[in-house]
Formats: sequence, C-alpha cells, structure tokens
Amino acid sequence: MAKVLVLGGTTEASALARLLATQGVDAMLSYAGRTQNPLAQPVPVRVGGFGGAEGLAGYLRENGVTHLVDATHPFAATMSANAMIAARLAGVAHIALTRPAWQPAQHDRWTCVGDIPAAVAALCGPARRVFLALGRMHVAEFAVQPQHHYTLRFVDQPDALPILPRHSLIVDRGPFTLAGDRALLQAQAIDLIVCKNAGGTGAAAKLAVARELGLPVLMIDRPRLPERREVHEPAEVLEWLAHATPAGAERGV
Repeated sequence: MAKVLVLGGTTEASALARLLATQGVDAMLSYAGRTQNPLAQPVPVRVGGFGGAEGLAGYLRENGVTHLVDATHPFAATMSANAMIAARLAGVAHIALTRPAWQPAQHDRWTCVGDIPAAVAALCGPARRVFLALGRMHVAEFAVQPQHHYTLRFVDQPDALPILPRHSLIVDRGPFTLAGDRALLQAQAIDLIVCKNAGGTGAAAKLAVARELGLPVLMIDRPRLPERREVHEPAEVLEWLAHATPAGAERGV
C-alpha cells in the first residue's frame, strides 16, 4: 500500500492533498513553515525542515514512505534538489507536481534575468515606482537600489518592517484578481513590475494587467534543476501512484 509524503506550500500541493484524502490514500503534507497561518488540510501536516537530503532520506526510511511528491514552489531549488537525492538514497519513487512557466504573450514587455542579483542590478538608474512581487524573502537585497519606491505584497504581516527606505506594504493572500491588481497598480502608480516566473493562475493577474497598461516586467527565470519526472495536474500524480515503483536505490545508503 502506498504511503505518500507531499512536500508542499503551494496551491497545487493543497489540491493534491484534497484528492489523496478523497481517494483514501495514506498521505502527509510537509510545510517549510514560512507562512504563519497555512490553510487547513484534509491530511496530516508536518512543519519544518528535514536537515538536507540525508535528513529527508532518513525520514523517508523511518516512516515507511513509498512515494515522494515534490509540490514545492518552482523557486525552491534547494528543496527540490534534496528531494531528488533523498528519493534515490531511500529507494523511494519520486515525482514533481509543478506549474508550467509563464510565457510572454503579444504586447508583453518582459525583460528576463537569471536570478535575484541580476534583477537588483537591472534596477540601477533613475527612481521608479516598482511593484516588487517577490514575497518577503529577497526584499532586503534590493536595499542597494534605494532610489526607487517599492510596493510590497506579503502573505503575512512581518515581525519587522522591511529595510527599504521608500516602500508601501500590502498584506494579502492570493489568488489575485484582474480588478484587484489593476486597482493596486494604478493606486500605487506602478511603472515597473519585478517578479519570479512562478507560473500558475494564482498570481498571474498582475501580468495581464501589465499587458493591458503597457507596463514593463522584469521577469526572473526559474532556477535550473537536474532532469526529473514532472506533471502539472494532481490527477496525474494519482495515476502515477497506481504504477510507480521505488527508485531502485539501495536502502540504508
């Protein structure tokens, strides 16, 4: 019988948890613990790290996990890499449930950069009003470009105010709407959006509004990962569970 560990924190992970619960699959959902008030889930929840790939492999062995689903954020590169290594070490079947990346459409004004430092460097120049749609993890890195006014949108109220000298802070949880993001961008007089290519629909409204208003977007590309099996729908994970076999690595390595 399958015992599934889902590495979560995304809407896709929550959708998969609901599907697994309705199918009676023995499953647990793991969170990194960055969100203060995660949504209630229909399966048991674990919060916190594992101690790297070796720690995750040990957890998989000790708890009799047979299938590992990486449904973390597309930019959680370290966790995704650790998941691949841990699955191999523990001899556990592994798959990634991820969102297709956004693709530019006609009239989009995207400039793509490889990572956060490149995005910071791209903001040199005259002062602008920037919607920094990155969550809270990387905000401090933009303090070296203090000439801009930054609009920030966090899921939770931070314990301490961001160190950016000029900023507005909005606390809100997606999915976001076209009307809501249009009102936000216009009220804040935004003239540039900086965001990660997270994919999915929950945060895509800002891109549609940028297209409509002719605003430029500084798009941060996804980190590169080793080749792995990926699917984009929770139902595809269920189908995989019916046929997947362990990775074949020796247990106890």
